[in-house]
Amino acid sequence: MTIQGELEKAMAILFREKVPLTGSSRTDAGVHAAKNFFHFDWEREIEGDPVYQLNAILPADIAVLEMALVSPEAHCRFDALAREYEYRVYNSKDPFLADRGWFYPYPLDVDLLNLAAVTILGTHDFTSFAKRNTQVHTHQCTIMKSEWSLDQGGYTYKVKGNRFLRGMVRGLVATMTRVGRGRITVEEFGQILVSGDCTQADFSAPAQGLLLSDVLYKEGLFLDAEKL
Repeated sequence: MTIQGELEKAMAILFREKVPLTGSSRTDAGVHAAKNFFHFDWEREIEGDPVYQLNAILPADIAVLEMALVSPEAHCRFDALAREYEYRVYNSKDPFLADRGWFYPYPLDVDLLNLAAVTILGTHDFTSFAKRNTQVHTHQCTIMKSEWSLDQGGYTYKVKGNRFLRGMVRGLVATMTRVGRGRITVEEFGQILVSGDCTQADFSAPAQGLLLSDVLYKEGLFLDAEKL
């Protein structure tokens, strides 16, 4: 069961025909999204309030926020300039965070976490932090933001990049926590990055701690005057 699949089923009910969707980002099962985008082709007028109607059909854990016209050439995946993710780590048992974060009951040094985080800024080959059998043409990604913050009850990692590989953010988080606990040094973390060997990285961070927080596009892609 996927978010895209549930949305396509709801749209088939509303529009009385199949409506194939193209998504902006794929995530592992269990990962959350505060914002994601899909595009579809439609040649007829859409009547009524499709946002309200789709939300009435969709399950409670999926919500449509807006539907808008875009230029005919727009592509929600290939036109995305960057994607932003957040990962939540909490170290005190909290039932309200059980499916929204990683319960990690060990102290972490946030300064060491951030020293590791800045290591990945810029353009690098992230083979070491991609799960095996990732079917992509290149493992190069450009990271514009990578930072940890300490907040009430835990830590939040925020990362922004032009693209991400399968399992990449979770691999980065879990391996950085080893730095934050003093189990490996910042220098050893950097050596894992350049090694190109994913067996050296740690992928134990669970999916539920990860949130796709934003997908960024250039101005003018959405025809704001023609929101549906």
